[in-house]
Amino acid sequence: MTGWALRRPALRELLLVAAVYELYSLSRIVAAGSPHIASRDARRLLHLEHSIGLSPERWLNYAVSGRAWLAVPADYAYATLHYLLTPAVLLWLWRRHPLAYPSARRSLTVATLLGLVGFTLLPTAPPRMLPGFIDTMARYAGYGWWSGAASAPRGLGALTNEYAAMPSLHVGWAIWCAWQVGRNARRRWVRVAVVGYPVAMVFVVVGTGNHYLIDAAGGAAAIVFGAAADRVWRRVRAGRALRGSAVLARQPAGDEQRERVLQAVR
Repeated sequence: MTGWALRRPALRELLLVAAVYELYSLSRIVAAGSPHIASRDARRLLHLEHSIGLSPERWLNYAVSGRAWLAVPADYAYATLHYLLTPAVLLWLWRRHPLAYPSARRSLTVATLLGLVGFTLLPTAPPRMLPGFIDTMARYAGYGWWSGAASAPRGLGALTNEYAAMPSLHVGWAIWCAWQVGRNARRRWVRVAVVGYPVAMVFVVVGTGNHYLIDAAGGAAAIVFGAAADRVWRRVRAGRALRGSAVLARQPAGDEQRERVLQAVR
């Protein structure tokens, strides 16, 4: 194979990531001008949680924010892990488990796009922006590079969507990482240990005042939807492959015609 043929799949994956990032930027622009709506939606979520007896945000936020030994690691986890571990798992799958990679990438992409739809249609202020909550990252900003604008570096707050609480892609991506590592890792202790990642991420996002518990459920739902969409995609492709195989079986074909049929079902 030529060097270009070897690089083409990597370039395609890079372009896909860039496209998703641009869509995220668009969601930030659309949602950034509606602080009143974002605060209103946040209070509605809190009211919903109270009505079903699930509202741990305030006490957990105070418990974490009052203890630097909890707050600082949680801040670093919120600011870094989803940016580091998610692409690391993608790269690991691409290099070590190429048969599992396409399905994993599709489910992650669909879940992320669904999250961007949620950010745009349901802009929601995080707990830290409401009265009665503590902005843990702002309180301990001296320990890291972030400012009061979520996990954005100082002076770059305009580059983040502060109203992207619902769903929590931090939690969604953590669930995706645990799912993919759990089903593909060879060592049992790795498959068991990775389950703790999404559990820890729920603690982090709620404890730092960046998400509500229901946001975490929304992130999980986005991953479930992404997995379902991938399953539908694979069934459609399998049906196309069967029809293509039937065409090849019914009539003799030369190499060129056979290749056209195979290309049509890929």
